Formats: sequence, C-alpha cells, structure tokens
Amino acid sequence: MAERTAPQARDVFHFVMIKPTHYDDDGYPIQWVRSAIPSNTLACLNGLSEELSRNKALGPNVELRLHTYDETNRRVRPGEIVRSIRREGGKCLIGFVGVQSNQFPRAVDLAKPFLDAGLPVAIGGFHVSGCLAMLPEMPQELREAQALGISLFAGEAENGRLGEVLRDAHAGMLKPIYNHLDDMPGLEGEPPPILPRKHVLRTSGSLSSIDLGRGCPYQCSFCTIINVQGRKSRNRTADDVEKTIRDNYAQGIKRFFITDDNFARNRNWEALFDRIIEIREKEGWNLGFTIQVDTLCHKIPNFIEKAQKAGVRRVFIGLENINPDNLIAAKKRQNKITEYREMLQKWRDHGAITYAGYILGFPADTKESILHDIEIIKRELPLDLLEFFFLTPLPGSEDHKVLLQKGSWMDGDLNKYDLDHRVSHHSKMSDAEWEDAYRAAWDAFYTPEHIRTVLRRSAASPIGRPKTTLSTILWFRLMTLYEDVHPLEGGGFRLKFRRDRRHGMKIESPFVFYPRYFGETLAKVWRYWRFWRKCKAILDEVLAAPDRYGYTDLAIAKPDAHEFEDLELYRETRGGGDAVRRKQREDSIRQSGPSPKRQEAAAVAVRG
Repeated sequence: MAERTAPQARDVFHFVMIKPTHYDDDGYPIQWVRSAIPSNTLACLNGLSEELSRNKALGPNVELRLHTYDETNRRVRPGEIVRSIRREGGKCLIGFVGVQSNQFPRAVDLAKPFLDAGLPVAIGGFHVSGCLAMLPEMPQELREAQALGISLFAGEAENGRLGEVLRDAHAGMLKPIYNHLDDMPGLEGEPPPILPRKHVLRTSGSLSSIDLGRGCPYQCSFCTIINVQGRKSRNRTADDVEKTIRDNYAQGIKRFFITDDNFARNRNWEALFDRIIEIREKEGWNLGFTIQVDTLCHKIPNFIEKAQKAGVRRVFIGLENINPDNLIAAKKRQNKITEYREMLQKWRDHGAITYAGYILGFPADTKESILHDIEIIKRELPLDLLEFFFLTPLPGSEDHKVLLQKGSWMDGDLNKYDLDHRVSHHSKMSDAEWEDAYRAAWDAFYTPEHIRTVLRRSAASPIGRPKTTLSTILWFRLMTLYEDVHPLEGGGFRLKFRRDRRHGMKIESPFVFYPRYFGETLAKVWRYWRFWRKCKAILDEVLAAPDRYGYTDLAIAKPDAHEFEDLELYRETRGGGDAVRRKQREDSIRQSGPSPKRQEAAAVAVRG
C-alpha cells in the first residue's frame, strides 16, 4: 500500500498597505468620516497585490492576505494591527504607500510601533522618489528612517517589482532600498487599480480612481511629476480601462477620478474615451468622470466633445496664473492666457464644472497684484471654482533643488509641505504679507456676490448643473473658512483622536480634549448650516429668476473682434500685451497658410 503524504501546512503572509494622512497645525491627523479624494496609489498597489495573490507569487502554499488603510478616512491603530497579525499567524510587511512630503513625518510616527513589535516596514511614494531623483545625496530624514530599520522604495511598483519586495519580506531579507527610478515600467496590461467597495464608500460620492497614463512632457519648475514619473508618457490601453470600469461597476462603483496629471496629453485619449463611450451606450451605465487637463486641451480636435460623451462632468485645469511673466518664470510656457476664455467657454458649453488651480507667490506677485488679478478672473473668465496654493518648493521639484543649492531658507518641517502653508521666503512680500495674501485670495473669490454670479452662469446653460456647482462651492468654502484645511484635504465631518497626536507633542487631558472637540464640532455644524442656508437662498433666487436662461455677463459672452483690446486680462499684466501680439501673429500665419519654406520642410518630413 502506497505511503500517504501528509498535506503541507499553509503559510500566511499579511501585506498591510497604509496611505498616511498628515497632521494639522495642532498635531492631530487630518481625518474625516468621508474624505474627498481617493488614493490612487493605494488602489494601484491593491490591484497589483490581488494579482500576486491569484498567481500564488509567494509560493503555492502561501496565502497572501491584503489589508488596506486610507488614513484620511480610516483610523490606523498600529497596536490592533500587530495583535491581529499575531492572532492570525504568519509573516507580514507593513507598507506605507504614496507618501508625499507632508505625509512623511506621519508615516515615520506610525512606523515606529510596528518596528518596536519587530515587524518589517517599507515606505514609498513621492517624497522618497523625488528626493532620490533630484538630490545629490540622501536627505537626513531618509537616512534617519533607514537607521530605524525602514526600507525605502523609489519608483513604480509594476513590472514585477512589488512581487520582489514581498518575496524579500517573506524571506526575511528586505533590502534597505529599492530604487527603480532609472526604469519607468510600461502600464499596458498591468492589473488595474481597484479598492474594495467598503473602502470606496468612505470617500465623498463613493468615488474611485483610475490612472490611465503617467509622465508629463512639460518642464514646470514647481512640479515633482516630471522628475518622479518622467517626461515620457506611458499609458494603459482601452482593454485596461474597460476592465477597471467593469471590476468597479460590479461592486457598485460608478464614479471615477482619472488621476493622470494631464489626460489631454495621453496619446491614447481617443481610444480610451471611445471605449468608455461604447460601454456607456452598450450597457446603459451612467458613468461619471473627473479629469485633469492643460489649458490647450480645447485645441485637440474632438477632445472636449468626446469627454462629454464619455461622462466627464468635472475638469481640473492647471491655470496657475494669469500673468504671462509669472508663467514663463515657472517654465509653464504651454499656458497661454489668450486661450483661457475660449477653453473655459468650450468646457461650459459641454456641461462640465471647471476647477482651476492658481499659485500664489511667483516673483512678480504682491498682495495687491494677486487680489487685482482675482477680480479680473471673476469678471472675465467663466470659472466655476478656483483653488489657491502657495508656490512651494516641493522635494523632487527643480525649485527645491535650486533653493537648496543656493542655501536659501526652507522650513524644516516636512508636515507643512502641503501647498497650504508657506515654507520659503518671497522676494517682494514679507512672510506675513504672503500668508495674508493667501487667506485674502480665498475670501476674495468666494464672496456671496460671486457665488451668485457663478450660479447664474451655470443656471443660464440648458445643460448647466447649478445644484452640483453649489455643493462643490460649499465644500471648497467651508473647508477653508471653518476647517482650516485645503479643500483637497477636506471631507465630511472631521475626526480627531486624543492619543493620535504627533510624536513629541503632549497628549492632552481628556477633560480638555473632549469638551473642546465636541464644542468645536457643534459650533462648526451651526456655522455650516448658516452658510448653507444663505447659499441655498441664493440658489433658489437664481433658479426662479425670470431671466434665468437669458442671463449673460462678460465672462460667458462669446468673443468679439475687440476682445484683446477691451479686456483687462490682456491689458493689466506686463506680459499680457506680448501674449496678444504672439496670438495675433500665430492667427495671421494660420490664416495665410504656411510659407513655401515651411511647405518644403513639411514635404521633406513626410518623405522621410
């Protein structure tokens, strides 16, 4: 009789993925019952890990158990995680994913209890990658993290790289650093980003994310994308986007944030939109998308038209500034103020709500010039929402590298590098003036009068969405007015936990902490309600206006022959006149056709 082989015991490996938040000015993690924006890095890592689990990448008898935490909407308790792992048995890796510079201090604070428990820890994300990509030597905070026993990961995790890290952790041989910055992986056919439904439901609007491309061809000096993801665009395929949508739709997720830094420069944009349109029409699915684009996207034939058909409802645009001199100083030459109005009007005509980022603190800025420019924007550009940022030398950007080489002062607290705090000095404004200008910019744009104007513009369009526009305005204004956080860090109902305070700051007495927290919460609810009531009255007035569909103003009026001479947008900045003259020369050349020399060069190029 043949001897029966005893079954091999199953091994368990836990991969705990944590996307950390960062601290507010009082040292408490910024957390919400529902956060605003999903973490695409967490979704990407989870998608890759699920594929590794299905393929038994750690061995036929190793069960890979995945745990995901987005700390912006879920409290991370290291002690409970450690006890859970020990209770279930097996080995593990604690991975802090997508860690930005402002989140690095929080990531290290969270890592320490895991390290004390003898569990391996790795940190990856933009701070690690940006520093290693741009700096001649590893900065002190990364060296200190390594000294604690933290492994660092730079670059992207596709192309089998995540599997390598997990196998090393399973074998107890985690390397001090994994540096893949010199080799950007292709995205075609890689597992799509996905998070379990229970985690997606923790975001406002049950929003998930997709990255359909990485990398950017531009050279903006304040940007870290180009130095971390490279200047060569890498893209997913139409099959990839269909799988992502179907996998998410199967668990009830219909809204997506396409996180590409500039989807208009994704060379596959049309095939991707066409596939989404096909799914919407064939399946009858009411899919909705938010995308990020540049200010020249309207020049791409059919781009905006197909975006509308694909379900793009919100568009974030990197406007950055209306002063051409400031744009040139930041190497953002692709932004042409002479295109802003046409671009924004075209998005409006196709039913999209437009957001624009606006940077404060370029060399030519003063508080007076900033507020003056905002008034021009309010009158002459049909923007629904404007969000402001400090010009920040983020680690991984050219600006940071230049200031470091010059020995210029930069704040040593990485927690402040969130674009919502001043971390350097300005050549014209004092520190106090710059900070006051930042606060004043929010107040200047979101006045009751301008909220009414934005709603009237939306309500005047047959495909406008004034109610959705108002809800988004409320989100932006309430976060800056009462929560003291940037809207991109905002959410619904702020959470604070007494014992989660930043390392080195005193844990407050429960007799101090809880009365203040509950008192603040009740006061904010009252203020929220009062502000909402005022804005709701404005909306009701706008919707009931007898001239609702006949309303017009300078911003939404169609361009005329005298626009470049009449509008302050082109007359009130030093570079505005030059921008108009360049535009007129380009239009003249386009109307007259290419010169014989240009025609000959084009013919040679075609033959070549």
